[in-house]
Amino acid sequence: MAEEKKGFFRGILNRFAGEEKAAEETVPPEENAPETVEPADEAPPAVSAGAAGAAGGASGLPREKPARTGFFERLKKGLARTHESLVGRIDALLLGKKEIDADTLEELEEILITADVGVSATVEMVRGLEQRLKRNELQDAATLKKALQEDILGRLSRPGSALDTSAATPFVIMVIGVNGVGKTTTIGKLANRYNSEGKKVLVAAADTFRAAAAEQLEVWGKRTGVDVIRHQDGADPSAVVFDGCKAALARGADILIVDTAGRLHTKVNLMEELKKMRRIMGREIPGAPHETLLVLDATTGQNAVSQARLFGEAAGVTGVALTKLDGSAKGGVIVAVCHEFNLPVRFIGVGEGVDDLREFDPSQFVEALFG
Repeated sequence: MAEEKKGFFRGILNRFAGEEKAAEETVPPEENAPETVEPADEAPPAVSAGAAGAAGGASGLPREKPARTGFFERLKKGLARTHESLVGRIDALLLGKKEIDADTLEELEEILITADVGVSATVEMVRGLEQRLKRNELQDAATLKKALQEDILGRLSRPGSALDTSAATPFVIMVIGVNGVGKTTTIGKLANRYNSEGKKVLVAAADTFRAAAAEQLEVWGKRTGVDVIRHQDGADPSAVVFDGCKAALARGADILIVDTAGRLHTKVNLMEELKKMRRIMGREIPGAPHETLLVLDATTGQNAVSQARLFGEAAGVTGVALTKLDGSAKGGVIVAVCHEFNLPVRFIGVGEGVDDLREFDPSQFVEALFG
């Protein structure tokens, strides 16, 4: 039986290794080929002129309905599929067990790996539980779940995980990530967030390759009252960055958010372009970019880990925004990313609403996941 479980574990390891290799070897489109437009959910919801004036005020954004539930309840609902794939299966495993043994931990290991928690993180977590078991600290299902919650919370908690935009003026946020992860939506929501806090925000549309990227940002800009610096499609992205930095300084902006091309993370030329943009930002605004925010799609599971690794090597990622948690059963990947790269999760997205991008609170996340 032990040999069968070892064989299963090796199979799981080989499967994930194969997925990461496949992701890294994906052949991207030609350098000058136009990008496919990102999914429709990248654009903000349409608002009629009358509705915008009546319901949204000067920003043109619809106000929330008074009956809408609080964010914690939306977070809990958004994590329902991840809860089912992880906590639901753990509950089924522990149902009726009067004591915890080595076989229970073996089965728990399988659940964690297949729930996209990651092989490395899972191995460490199970080893820690094995040590607790030897010390007679795992007496029943309740103590095991509590120990697991504490372990996950510890891995998600990072000192200074909240983004402090007061560290520099203008504070430059460089947003990176592959197409389709929700990058444009994230930028729009960030711009709205900071603008509503009374900060002067400017957005540089430096993704000049993907069709309609700048247009989508302009739509967000109009609805959030934020100016967008853009050039024509196909223009030099670094030129947009240069103009964005100059405009931010001239206009006294508090925050400059820079969009970047979102093509496949394996594209060498794209990575070189990101490095060039970083150099220009640093030359025009000392210390910029002050935050390099990597947007990851929770629905991609372990492929998000591969993206974090490759973008981290090329662009010096300092924080992560995890989107589409509400449509994924693979939210466990947040543990894998934090564990493997020691990166703070800055924001999470659990819906399409303007206020559904929130600062990441590890305690609230774990409570909603296990609740």
